Amino acid sequence: MSWSYLEDASGAKGHAEKTCIPANEAELLAILTEARDAKIAITIAGGGSGLTGGRVPFGGWQISMEKFRRLDIHEGFATVGSGVTLHELHAAAKATNQFYPPDPTETMAFLGGTIAANSSGSRSFKYGATGRWIQRLRVALVDGQILDVRRGDAIDFDVPAIPQPLTKKHSAGYALRPGMDWIDLFTGSEGTLGIVLEADVQLLPNPKELLNGIIFFPSDEASLSALAQWRAVPGLRMLEYVDDPALRMIEQRFPDVPKRARAALIMEQIIEHESDIDAWSDRLEQTGAMESESWFGSSDFDRERFRKFRHALPETALAISQRNGFPSLGTDFSVPVEKNLEMFAFYREHMERIMPGHYCIFGHVGDAHPHVNMLPATQAEFDAGTEALNIFAKKAASLGGSVAAEHGLGKRKAKFLSIQYTPEQIDSMKAVKRRLDPDWRLGRGTLFEQP
Repeated sequence: MSWSYLEDASGAKGHAEKTCIPANEAELLAILTEARDAKIAITIAGGGSGLTGGRVPFGGWQISMEKFRRLDIHEGFATVGSGVTLHELHAAAKATNQFYPPDPTETMAFLGGTIAANSSGSRSFKYGATGRWIQRLRVALVDGQILDVRRGDAIDFDVPAIPQPLTKKHSAGYALRPGMDWIDLFTGSEGTLGIVLEADVQLLPNPKELLNGIIFFPSDEASLSALAQWRAVPGLRMLEYVDDPALRMIEQRFPDVPKRARAALIMEQIIEHESDIDAWSDRLEQTGAMESESWFGSSDFDRERFRKFRHALPETALAISQRNGFPSLGTDFSVPVEKNLEMFAFYREHMERIMPGHYCIFGHVGDAHPHVNMLPATQAEFDAGTEALNIFAKKAASLGGSVAAEHGLGKRKAKFLSIQYTPEQIDSMKAVKRRLDPDWRLGRGTLFEQP
């Protein structure tokens, strides 16, 4: 996908006095020095695949990191410039029989953007979010100072402990705690504290064998029952959900989706023994899955086919929203695993009241983090969907969940920060922001209201 510098995939659009594209660190520092002296606001642009408006400027200068292209693969780690795409990193690692564990859906995202949002993705069920895999960061502060920090390098000022949600995924605000290191501070800060130049990220050896499957069910209830049973399957590194409206949404692109299927689970498992494969026959029978019509494979061709199926879901939903003339409306809330079914039922009941037939649910149910994708066809539905996001955010927080699991809050969802945290906790975050950016020039309007 390609986007104008002044917009992102959400449809948010902004304006800037100019867009700067530095070719190297020296050019970037010259731009930052000029902006500092003139007290000009700076917004950092990644690949544009974000859904929250974080890279969209509202005045000041925009800096694109697209020319920071270093990509060196080593045994066990890679040194990667912030403008390298996930697709490029995955391909380069694969060529050395290694892989980078985080797997956000949009592989054309820049690495710097995924660090800024602490992105995760389908493999987060086993491997967690981006921050877990960062070993080193090179960061420019807005005043031109360069920090080159490694995992364990503690920040040099005191911060309070801010309670974090009881979820597997969380990317809303600064996860402050005493003694935290620089990497955890910058990861997930959404370009409001510093500018990621490059990172050392950990790589793992490729598993010897993987089993992939898209398993269809004759009812939604059967799929959710199977989900609860399969979370404990050894070696599982992906567990995703697709509801009936989502299956119908993409069946033109995938006509072999069974007509009687009403839900699906997408799984990927590391195979250690032949018995790991054999065990699926019993699992499918016990859960009432459509065994003969489900898809399984273990080749690179199969994995690519299933990846395209999974990625077609958000791509098609976004295309429908754009065709209908409305910005995307999608949830990014997570709850503790034991609250997954309660949140799921809340989503379904509310959406059936406000937008029947114009929404679908899919995503990371293994992490209790499905995405509700709203597809409003009228202004009234869009307004109801906008209000529903507030209602869902409050419900998720009340269950001990997060108002942003993997996309961050950006500008479009910054208002949810006050649902997650108290005014005092937000003030503690703002104090950290002022320490590193006293004039509040970096990423204005992202996470916090513009002062």
